Amino acid sequence: MAKQPKTLDDLFHDTLKDIYFAEKKILATLPKMAKAAQSEELKAAFEKHRTETEGQIERLEKVFEVIEKKPQGKTCAAIVGITDEGAEIMEEYKGSPALDAGLLAAAQAVEHYEISRYGTMIAWAEELGLDDAVSLLEETLEEEEATDEALTEIAKTAINQEAEAA
Repeated sequence: MAKQPKTLDDLFHDTLKDIYFAEKKILATLPKMAKAAQSEELKAAFEKHRTETEGQIERLEKVFEVIEKKPQGKTCAAIVGITDEGAEIMEEYKGSPALDAGLLAAAQAVEHYEISRYGTMIAWAEELGLDDAVSLLEETLEEEEATDEALTEIAKTAINQEAEAA
């Protein structure tokens, strides 16, 4: 019997599992990054995003409901690699003036990955006629973009200068 070709529905579901795993991994990583950060502003940004990430996971669970699937993650090698890099920075630059700049760079790598994923999933959800999923995913994409902009501001206004001045 011939195997059925995979569909856009399948790809959407697989990618949803991927980003669900990623958000849970990020949720576990953010407190470590907040603890490692030297700048109070950066600590606060990580703590704020932790709260947002909890809401993003809840929205993803609603997207699973929309497609009538059980919420479950699938190991996302990309986010594992990005968070491992962040852990390496925390270890290698502990106590260094460049630590916060490295943490910011790692956090923005995460944000850029998420922005890419959510943008793609929105396009697929539109194609599949999953209007409820589209609005949930768009809400999260807006938060990710706002976090990325906030991190850029923190980097420009303080962190990068402090790392350079040391």
